[in-house]
Amino acid sequence: MACQNNLVVKQIIDLYDQISKLESLKPSKNVDTLFGQLVSTCLPTDTNIDVTNLSEEVKDMRSNLIKLCGEAEGYLEQHFSTILGSLQEDQNPLDHLHTFPYYNNYLKLGKLEFDLLSQHSSHVPSKIAFVGSGPMPLTSIVLAKFHLPNTTFHNFDIDSHANTLASSLVSRDPDLSKRMIFHTTDVLNATEGLDEYDVVFLAALVGMDKESKVKAIEHLEKHMAPGAVLMLRSAHALRAFLYPIVDSSDLKGFQLLTIYHPTDDVVNSVVIARKLGGSSTTGNGTRGCMFMPCNCSKVHAIMNNRGKKKNMIEEFSAIE
Repeated sequence: MACQNNLVVKQIIDLYDQISKLESLKPSKNVDTLFGQLVSTCLPTDTNIDVTNLSEEVKDMRSNLIKLCGEAEGYLEQHFSTILGSLQEDQNPLDHLHTFPYYNNYLKLGKLEFDLLSQHSSHVPSKIAFVGSGPMPLTSIVLAKFHLPNTTFHNFDIDSHANTLASSLVSRDPDLSKRMIFHTTDVLNATEGLDEYDVVFLAALVGMDKESKVKAIEHLEKHMAPGAVLMLRSAHALRAFLYPIVDSSDLKGFQLLTIYHPTDDVVNSVVIARKLGGSSTTGNGTRGCMFMPCNCSKVHAIMNNRGKKKNMIEEFSAIE
């Protein structure tokens, strides 16, 4: 296994060397091919690699690779958001989201996150904040269209151009144009209003290193409402070469509920936590109406039916 691990890490290092020498990370045949190879190399979850135990040289490479992945992902979203937003006026860009290469992954991730959220919440959230929504806010769109038809989504991004592109995507949709709101701000500057959200999503690319990720989490803990749910993206095994890892120790002030590691082509792990100091209801009742029965149990059933993969979901008991 050690030899196999060393071989896979060498493959990742070779791909990093090629990617780091590219003149541009904007979508092109060469860029798409290299990142496609990188993702394919990092997808297997049966490789027993702990990135915290790697050499300092490989750790530095991983940090740089994550930043390159984030930059390339931003260019890819910007590229497709620009194309979709420039469609003829009589066309709804949301009807063409399937042209985005990873749209099916977002459909799967959105369904997974909705099921896990339903499992840990007694009510339908009336307002959700997504921090780091980017030029193509697919998580908000997927959740709003297919899972939460009465919820308002507030999307935060530090880049005004990203918000302009994202707003253009939903502006022609009679439903989402009313339920998708965009805020241009650094989340670390957002203090008032964060306590109004039932659920806050923190994008994987907000905080590209451990220090900045923890800083963002600490800020949210300080300003979120007691009992509100924080949903984060993390990574597991080789996938940690693509995205930062969120550890339980990073969630001070939160009750850790679940860490879920997908074993299919959904790259990100899902971390769910609840802000301590309150419950999921307010003093005068619930934050919203009750959830309809969901198929959260299917999440466990799917994992259990996969034999060796059934240990990929971790549950944590409530902290009273």
